[in-house]
Amino acid sequence: MKKAFAILTVICTIVILWYGAAVKMNAKWSLEAASRAGVTLTTSELISKTLNQERPVLPAPHQVASEFWKTTIEKKITSKRSLIFHGWITLRATMLGFLIGTFGGIILSVGILHIRAMDMGFMPWAIASQTIPILAIAPMIIVVLNSVGIQGLIPKAIISAYLSFFPVLVGMVKGLRSPDQMQLDLLSTYHASKPETFFKLRLPSSMPYLFTSMKVGIAASLVGTIVGELPTGAIRGLGARLLTGSYYGQTIQMWAALFAAALLAASLVALVGLAEKAVMKRMGMDR
Repeated sequence: MKKAFAILTVICTIVILWYGAAVKMNAKWSLEAASRAGVTLTTSELISKTLNQERPVLPAPHQVASEFWKTTIEKKITSKRSLIFHGWITLRATMLGFLIGTFGGIILSVGILHIRAMDMGFMPWAIASQTIPILAIAPMIIVVLNSVGIQGLIPKAIISAYLSFFPVLVGMVKGLRSPDQMQLDLLSTYHASKPETFFKLRLPSSMPYLFTSMKVGIAASLVGTIVGELPTGAIRGLGARLLTGSYYGQTIQMWAALFAAALLAASLVALVGLAEKAVMKRMGMDR
């Protein structure tokens, strides 16, 4: 009950601040329009107009909620104006990119654990790769792959994988190295081989780290997909929805797409959390 009250308090505070910011940021246009018409607005009229503009600088919460409802509930999911349709396009590339990134991160972490040269040579490059802005890399990946005839889902998935592999890599390396020396010595007294030590000690110990990093990775993967949709001039996907909204000054449409992306990210993180609970319970490591 206390938790729900705290969440409700935070939401109400955000909504109130949002309405205040919308009034302040949209007031200029309403005052200029009234001045051109030779009309003097009262305070209540000014507030009403700022919260109901067709193309506001900052849409009010009820405008975003109305647009979100129209483009999710009232539109058929096959309609190109449906956020569910665009979300599905983005989700497909996100999941493919996440699977590639997670698989790549796990494989690389195992290599780094067992091959010293890889630990010393690859890890610094992996860290350095994340300092390059994705907005700079995405267009190059799109152009290069397009030149060899690869278009559509794959380029977006690769950009998505680029962002998601790093958290998984770091988390898995940390997890695989988490067993202390006493545990390793104990297995050594049992004459356990390297594969047995890996599968019976290191891999189970890495599970909490893996799922934590996957939660970060899947959110980053969604961001990568949306960024990947921007330089292609895509006409489908949440990134395309944001792009067309910016072209035509449809800020309400953009904010609705942003909320759809946020809800999608939260749902994906929650699914990873459910998978974590199931796996941990199965392994007797339920927290």
